[in-house]
Amino acid sequence: MATKEGSQAQNWKRPDELMRLQRLKQKKKQLAARFNCNNNNNNAKYTVTETDKATLLEAKMAQKRKNPFAKSTETSKKAKTDLKPDLEDSLMDFIRSPAVPKVEAFIKETPTRPPPAKLVLQPFDASSFAKLLQQPTAGVEDDDTEVVEQNITKHLPMDWSIKTRVRFFCRSELPATQLKTSQMASGLTSFVRCLDTQKEDENGLDISPATRFNQATYYWQHPHIPWMTLFPRNSRDNTGITIGERERKALAEDWDYSFRGLFQLLRARQCAYFYLCANGFTVLFRAAGTGGRAEIHAFMTPSTRGMRQALRQEGIEYSMPLKKDGPGGLNKSLEGEDNSTSPTNGFTTKSEVINDAKESDGDEDDDEEEEDDWLQSLGVDEKEIRKIQTAHHRKLKVQEMAEDFSDNSLLLIEGVECQGFFSFLLNAKSTISSVGRLAGVPPTLLSPVAFPKATMQHLTTRSSKVRMDGVDYCSIEVKGTILPSFLPYVCQLLGETKDTFSATLASSMNTLAFSKATHKLLMDDSAGQNQNIEIGKTEPNNGGEDNAAGQVFGKENLSDCGLQAYVVENMCRTGSQAVTLLERVCYDKEYGYAWS
Repeated sequence: MATKEGSQAQNWKRPDELMRLQRLKQKKKQLAARFNCNNNNNNAKYTVTETDKATLLEAKMAQKRKNPFAKSTETSKKAKTDLKPDLEDSLMDFIRSPAVPKVEAFIKETPTRPPPAKLVLQPFDASSFAKLLQQPTAGVEDDDTEVVEQNITKHLPMDWSIKTRVRFFCRSELPATQLKTSQMASGLTSFVRCLDTQKEDENGLDISPATRFNQATYYWQHPHIPWMTLFPRNSRDNTGITIGERERKALAEDWDYSFRGLFQLLRARQCAYFYLCANGFTVLFRAAGTGGRAEIHAFMTPSTRGMRQALRQEGIEYSMPLKKDGPGGLNKSLEGEDNSTSPTNGFTTKSEVINDAKESDGDEDDDEEEEDDWLQSLGVDEKEIRKIQTAHHRKLKVQEMAEDFSDNSLLLIEGVECQGFFSFLLNAKSTISSVGRLAGVPPTLLSPVAFPKATMQHLTTRSSKVRMDGVDYCSIEVKGTILPSFLPYVCQLLGETKDTFSATLASSMNTLAFSKATHKLLMDDSAGQNQNIEIGKTEPNNGGEDNAAGQVFGKENLSDCGLQAYVVENMCRTGSQAVTLLERVCYDKEYGYAWS
């Protein structure tokens, strides 16, 4: 009895087991039905195919008709004339239809694409290059075309803007960028000691082109913080970087000492030029004799009304060579003062400036009082007079601020005023920005020669081979902070061993105004000399002799500045084609430099 009850207990199913068995039965039924459906379909297809093959063929041809204009696979290079009999009638009907004007266009073979012509770069031709530059373009006036005609010179013009990338092209081999141990050591030694390896043959250094090219790829910078990009200052890599108060104080002390030492080198003509790059402006300091200026001078771009007002309050006189308003394009820092200057340096002293400012302020007050009295005599209310004065001052302010943050706002500080400008930059709170990117980091100092607390930096070079118009070229690409002394030195180096080469350049937009202002000043000086010759104040030959004497004088004074003689000569050259903005340079040993 117990065994019978146990067997009955085993036959009983739980609810979850019962549901599982039902699901399995349903799946088995669905699977069996699917197999039966597939077998029926296969049998039907097989039956249809065997019994009604012709009908299916006709249906297939009706759905997709063969293209009668397709090229024959047997003879791809011959005209297609052999057509199938079943398609001949339909083809002829289509050809004879009025929509198709010509029959040959459909039965002839499509012409193959001619092979590309072999292009060979012709040798440099000065006349063809000049004609290429003279081609009229949209929006170019005739005056610009006349300037382009003279873009072929025996010497390379100086460009005072900082370059960010230069690429050289030449058919023959360029100096190697992968250096040997002796080449690397000789290049470093020559740069640090400011040696000219061509003149000093007994120094035991390597004088190969690769070594000399490597020597030109170094420069000095302060401060140098490896995890920050200090030129250009507006780099996106500097976002989110903060400096503590202790670090800011240490950087400011080092920068103060470094800036003082570098300025003293400039005054002693041991340094030809250097750059001061702040967050809001860039300053180029140049020694006496460079750029056709007889005294030490500085360019500052861009400037603002607040900056100019601060300079006026400090008694620092400046001019704005690129500003369009004002006589001769020069706008003195003190409006209303007499333009006469002392014959010694061309600038008035600080005491004279302050006295002139007081006198001009007094004259302006007298004029305003006279205007107020005249308006009151006409019965104008005092409130209306104040409104008129406010509107007038607002209009003058808008006119003064019209060219802020542009190249036309460039300032020129020359002569003894440079010392006051140096002190202003050293003590002004606006020199070191306290907010924004690189807050608390002093301005970047860039120089071609060593100065206190400076760090030696190196440009990135990469050599490669490129193919243009079927001709292979050797190429060297240089990236980094490329100072103005780099291009004349490298072009002179390549010109010694190469018959032809070319270069393309990319400039920093914040420094383009330096070349524009220098060119403008040189053109004004030459125009003034020509005007004096016409009036009869000077003899015709004196102007050229004075320019030549000034060039020789500046070159001799900068003989110990640490740069090569050819580079110094370029910096001291005067004339209409001495300074310009360079984007492309082509060199030919017979004709010289063609630039644009």
